[in-house]
Amino acid sequence: MNKTFGCIFDIQRFSLHDGPGIRTTVFLKGCNLRCYWCHNPESVNLEPEIQLYSNKCIKCGKCVMICPQNAIRKNGNDMVFSRDLCIKCGECVDGCFAQARVMVGKTVSAAEIMTEICKDKAFYETSGGGVTFSGGEPMLQSGFLKTLLKACKSEGIHTAVDTAGNVAFDKYEDIVPYTDLFLYDVKVMDEQIHKQATGVTNRKILNNLTLLSKTAKSIYIRIPVVPMVNDNEDNFVKTGEFLKDLEHIDLVELLAFHKMASGKYDGLGREYKAKDLEPVSKDRLNELKDILSGYGLNTKASF
Repeated sequence: MNKTFGCIFDIQRFSLHDGPGIRTTVFLKGCNLRCYWCHNPESVNLEPEIQLYSNKCIKCGKCVMICPQNAIRKNGNDMVFSRDLCIKCGECVDGCFAQARVMVGKTVSAAEIMTEICKDKAFYETSGGGVTFSGGEPMLQSGFLKTLLKACKSEGIHTAVDTAGNVAFDKYEDIVPYTDLFLYDVKVMDEQIHKQATGVTNRKILNNLTLLSKTAKSIYIRIPVVPMVNDNEDNFVKTGEFLKDLEHIDLVELLAFHKMASGKYDGLGREYKAKDLEPVSKDRLNELKDILSGYGLNTKASF
């Protein structure tokens, strides 16, 4: 596994929602879950891909002329993009005057990322912030991730890893010495519902969390509250029962589902299967938060 280069799709500076203080969040490509409500669908595939913003397209036809695979054609007033023919060379992206086509994901070196990270060291130091590696699932690029974590620690920068937990535990053991905080996703406690909603069971995820709680410095649990999946009292009672005896769980944060990602799905040519869901209300989110608080857990609701 390459430790020097990796594939990312974004670097977000001055982030306030991915751990304590002011942070830089580095988003790595690739995920081995298929949550149908995913807020970052551009993170799922490990390879770069083209995102099309049809509302920006001026129908000039240049992309049709320069595509080497004939993956784009004009049909009347419409532009037709055949993704199965696309080799993701980026010619259409470079030639698009209107910036309607974007290459999502690029291969970068650890040195390039560290240059960006170190630009904001002063903000990390004054705010108690640092760097968060998110995704996707950053653990799928564990060699590259470890290189970045070690580099951050050598600079005295606080580190956090945002993970869904569905990888072999030895990958966590390998980075624990260089990780100050894990942001760990817990979706739903029922195994069958978890598999229906994400494509995988939660056995490995919950087992990894149990093991990680014995060695990690700090863990924030993150629960996306999704209607028809986990927004019920029974699930949160079971979640509280599971979490209450684990060590180093410093915060449990409930994150309300939202539909702001719908445009991303359109741009990637994918179906948004959560389009008919509505976010839970603030009152409901607080009711579920109170269930977890009853187990002595430090809880927070983010709507």
